[in-house]
Amino acid sequence: MNIDITEFKKINVIDTCAIDNLLSSTTLYRAARSSNCSFCYTKFVEYEMLYKSRKKLDEKSKELQQKLKDETSARRFECHNLSIDDLQEIEILEQRKRLGGGELSSIAFAKKINQNFMTDDSKARKLGISVLGKTRVQTTPHLVGWLFYNRDLIDSDFSVIISEHKEYRRPLSKYFEEAYHESLRIRSMSK
Repeated sequence: MNIDITEFKKINVIDTCAIDNLLSSTTLYRAARSSNCSFCYTKFVEYEMLYKSRKKLDEKSKELQQKLKDETSARRFECHNLSIDDLQEIEILEQRKRLGGGELSSIAFAKKINQNFMTDDSKARKLGISVLGKTRVQTTPHLVGWLFYNRDLIDSDFSVIISEHKEYRRPLSKYFEEAYHESLRIRSMSK
């Protein structure tokens, strides 16, 4: 794996795909919250998640939308505005590379507030690394590995997380498995 699952920064500006992947598993999200992880998102992400028309908005997607609304209402997720000036940073716009407004605004906001950016989109991750640095860009599989490494998740949680994630037709099961096995490998080496 390319990530160090022994460390995870707990405060994250999170983009659309990472929100869907995080909220797809109640077990994973509960463990993240219990570990004092916090997540915020931009108005652009809110638009993408809740208001932008989608080609395919099935019942599972509607459930994820409702989960985000509920978590925001309960103040466990925070939504923030960005100014036009924030988005006009030459460094970010020059490297945009077909990123959506949600990813771009998340990177800009993470830079503005000097926090971490959480994404599961490979192009957004590359741009985030070039703007913020490698240690400030994280993914949902990284979170999974870290939670298992710290034993905030236990081995019996793994199959539950995969099952919940697949129920929402989310695409990261393979990466969750890699992160889980990496956590086992590192823990066994430290014994």
